[in-house]
Amino acid sequence: MSGPRAPSRVTTLALAGAILLGGCATVPRDPAARAEFKAQNDPLEPLNRRVFAVNQFVDRTIVKPIAIGYVKVVPGPARDALRHLLDNLNEPLVLLNNLLQGRIRGAGICAGRFVVNTVAGPIGLRDVARRNRLPPQTGDFGQTLYSWGVHDGPYLVLPLFGPANSRDAIGRGVDVYLDPFRYFPRDRDWPTLNSSSRTIVSGVDERSRYLVALDEIQRTSIDFYAALRSYYRQNRETELRHGQAPPMPTDLYEDPGAAPAPAPSDAGARVSP
Repeated sequence: MSGPRAPSRVTTLALAGAILLGGCATVPRDPAARAEFKAQNDPLEPLNRRVFAVNQFVDRTIVKPIAIGYVKVVPGPARDALRHLLDNLNEPLVLLNNLLQGRIRGAGICAGRFVVNTVAGPIGLRDVARRNRLPPQTGDFGQTLYSWGVHDGPYLVLPLFGPANSRDAIGRGVDVYLDPFRYFPRDRDWPTLNSSSRTIVSGVDERSRYLVALDEIQRTSIDFYAALRSYYRQNRETELRHGQAPPMPTDLYEDPGAAPAPAPSDAGARVSP
């Protein structure tokens, strides 16, 4: 007797579709509630909340304790130096995305920042370029897709990575392959080591800078999930516009969302528990 057969592609796709449909929120019938549902753009909210709960568990048990220990063990100046180094390693990717967006001046600033901080930093441990009128630029492939007119798509909570949307989720994946440091040196294991190590170190550093802010948001918010969704969208909107505030709503009595998240004392980092 032959063993069990592997599931076909049709069966696999059907199961995946069932999981996604099971995580979809039901569209309200009431017109006002339906309008609010569309404004939230979170059709996968039940599934997103389950992923959010898992992320919160991982954060409480692993990430946050590591971030607390990191703050206690590593002095502030050393943490700042590490953050500057990570930013400098990311500068070529920011430069490339600025070029893809047609922001020639922004790309030129990125190039200047990388050279100045690498040479005089040294290797980016200090942000010497900022003091020489070369301010940090923003640039990732999600932002590039935005500049090309690609819609953001539904709100998503990614496992471990936190808030995003379909456009930014794709952008994160593309950025991994656009990163020039992925290809130097040409060692078979280097791309994985480079991406994973920088992601882990950057994640711990970023979490450490939001220890107080996230605790305050969770303490004061009625719905922590909804609060972080609002904060993510507001912060991301500013990033997409390269630091420019979004336009004011046409209806001044319309609730634009929660107030911006309190800024951490060290440096601005993205909220991504």
